[in-house]
Amino acid sequence: MIIVGVGVGPNMLTQEAIEAIQQASIVYGSSRAIELASKYIRCEARKIDNYKTLHLLPDDAVVLSTGDPMFSGLGKFAGKDDRIIPGISSLQVACVRLGVNLSDLAIITAHGRDPEPAKKALVQELKLGKNIFMLPDASFGTGEVAAVLRELKINAQIYTCENLGYPDERISAGDVKTPPVVGSGMYCIMVVR
Repeated sequence: MIIVGVGVGPNMLTQEAIEAIQQASIVYGSSRAIELASKYIRCEARKIDNYKTLHLLPDDAVVLSTGDPMFSGLGKFAGKDDRIIPGISSLQVACVRLGVNLSDLAIITAHGRDPEPAKKALVQELKLGKNIFMLPDASFGTGEVAAVLRELKINAQIYTCENLGYPDERISAGDVKTPPVVGSGMYCIMVVR
C-alpha cells in the first residue's frame, strides 16, 4: 500500500504525490481527500468507510490522507512494507501564514482523543516557554486553551486558522481574555507568545 499525503487544501500536493496518484490502479480515501486529488486520479476511487481495515487493501492500493500522513493522519496504519509519501500539513501552512518558526513550536493534537492528555501536554509545553500548535477537538478548543493560559497567568496571542488553503481560508486573532471564535470544524490553533 502507498499512503499519500494530499495536503491540507487544494493545490497542495507534491510532485511525488501527484505521480503516485496518476500511476495508481485503485485509490482509496475520504470524500475530502478524493476531492483534493480528483484531477490526478485516472482509475477507480473508493471511499474508505473503516480506516482500521486498511491493512486488508490490495498491496498496490494508493490511500489518500489529508494533510501529511504522519501528522494525525493515516501513516499510523502503515505496515513495514508500505510506502508513505508526505503531504503539506496544516502545521506547515499555519506557520507560514503567521510567520512562526517551526522550531519554536510544541505540537499537540486533541483531535478525536480524550482531552485530558492534550491539556496536560499544553500545560507542560507552556511551562517550558514554547509556542503551541494544536489540532483541537470539539471538547478542547480555543475557550479551553484560553482558560489554561489564564490559569497559568500567561499572556499570549491565540490564533485560529480555518479552512487553510481553501478560498474561504480565515485566520483570526485573539488573546486569553477574548479568544477567537471559529466558524467551521476544520481549524487549528496557534498560541504565540
